[in-house]
Amino acid sequence: MSSDNENDYFCDGLTEEIINALAKINGLKVTSRTSSFFFKNKDVSVTKIGKELNVSTILEGSVRLSQDKIRITAQLIEVQSDFHFWSETWDRKLEDIFAVQDEISLLIADKIRENFGHFEVQDHLVPNQTDYIEAYRYYLKGNYHSQKMNPEDIELSKAYYLKALEIDPEHAQSNSGLSQYYYTMAILGFLPKAEAFEKAASLANRALKLNSQLAEAHVGIAIISYWYLWDLKKSITHLNKALEVNSSFVNIYIQLAFNYCSLKMFKKALKHVEIAIGLDPLSSEVYFLKGYVQYIMEEYEASIKALDICLERNPTNLLAITIKASCWLMQKKEYLVIDFFTSDLPATIDLSSKYGMLGIAHARLKDSDKTEYYKELLITEIKNSKGERAEFFMLLIWIHSGEKTKALNRLKETIKAKSTLALILFCDPLLNPIKQELLYKEIDNKLFSSTFLLAENKVKRKELLTQQQINKYTEKLISYISEESPYLNPDLNLKNLAVRLDIHPNQLSWLINHEFNKNFNGFINHYRVEAFKRISKDPKNSHITLIGLAYDSGFNSKTVFNTFFKKETGMTPMQYLKL
Repeated sequence: MSSDNENDYFCDGLTEEIINALAKINGLKVTSRTSSFFFKNKDVSVTKIGKELNVSTILEGSVRLSQDKIRITAQLIEVQSDFHFWSETWDRKLEDIFAVQDEISLLIADKIRENFGHFEVQDHLVPNQTDYIEAYRYYLKGNYHSQKMNPEDIELSKAYYLKALEIDPEHAQSNSGLSQYYYTMAILGFLPKAEAFEKAASLANRALKLNSQLAEAHVGIAIISYWYLWDLKKSITHLNKALEVNSSFVNIYIQLAFNYCSLKMFKKALKHVEIAIGLDPLSSEVYFLKGYVQYIMEEYEASIKALDICLERNPTNLLAITIKASCWLMQKKEYLVIDFFTSDLPATIDLSSKYGMLGIAHARLKDSDKTEYYKELLITEIKNSKGERAEFFMLLIWIHSGEKTKALNRLKETIKAKSTLALILFCDPLLNPIKQELLYKEIDNKLFSSTFLLAENKVKRKELLTQQQINKYTEKLISYISEESPYLNPDLNLKNLAVRLDIHPNQLSWLINHEFNKNFNGFINHYRVEAFKRISKDPKNSHITLIGLAYDSGFNSKTVFNTFFKKETGMTPMQYLKL
């Protein structure tokens, strides 16, 4: 809401920090940035947003930045009833940004827990990243451009991460952001592979040395380990560590899916894709991944359906276009491929992909002249230093034109060079004609033997209270409620009740949830409803209005009173009074 549009990056960054903070809470599913930001500045009803994202609660708010001051508003809305059950405003100095993010995140977590049920909340959710606010600003600018996922903006992100690190070389998040720049550009083929991946690894390791609880740095190491080092064990180790820190971080599940695809454990891969879709339902990337996994499972119609969703959201996704065309090839619809790749193409379609797909289609149609023509064009691309993708397509053309020996020799070279594409190439159905060849089986067994079987961490959770403690605190809670009537205080919350009982808020939340089968507000409002029933029968209170009686019973909102009263008694307060 700031007058200066240049502040957009800061407001987006602050929002994302709160998303990430809440996502650290086990038991709380938080929609990822891509899907959440889809509704930014759009006039869409809460009910529609809730349905699109498959969530029960919406956090809505605004940020206003003016020089060194910041105003943040936030409100929580229950989707089903469109009920605004909490709101708050903060006016703070910019230098306190991490403290206010922590304060907001903790308060939001508490209010969700009080209204919906138990989960554990850490004492702090947002650490103090840096003592230099200007470094933090540059870091947020880097993130803002990095999220746009095109080469120009990714290049801009590098400049901002470097500026942040000039001010504070110890800023872990900026080290991780710069690492992401290098490995993203290496995977996309815009930087020399070895040099870029080595820089990325060094920066990600430095980030983890500075902050071992940085989920994005663990994911960075996992990505580098998989795509560059072909070390699936190391990749899964760091993905497990990232899961411990932030189980709602969608990139973890995306990389897990690739790991399982390489091991031909496709059902497990698909399971992680579905988790990613649940966390980020409006992301084009996760639907590309779903389409890719279904393609290698040879479920071509299902794959095309998922890829169409991806392309509807991002029509220029090169990989989605290529995999969809590969589905057509496997369905023997070569002419669809030829029609598409000889029409006006999106600018993102590189020449290697165009020549390669046309070459495969003509090879499958046994059109040797056209096949040779596109092979010559691919050779030109290889000479122009665009080798990896062009060689990948050349290998597929050889397979489908019956030149299996050439294809297998090229495959050996690809493996030797640890091509970025080779790990996923082995799963491709377009390789089916050579998968029974002895050399192929030897390479496959050597690369993906059972020694690479992955084991994900399964965290065993222990109960927060022993049976003896449950009995003690249940008695203490009921006694305190009966003797002191704390529910008459409209500002009563889980934390200050926990202080009165000398118990941790996490333990009190668990106790109420497990022993009384209620959330905190349901538990307290039960007593408020009973208090209303008592005082409404007293003739001395006949002059007090219905809402006045509700306030005297501890309620601080007419809507909350009416909602809980009907839920508790099955009738409205007025119907009750008439009876």
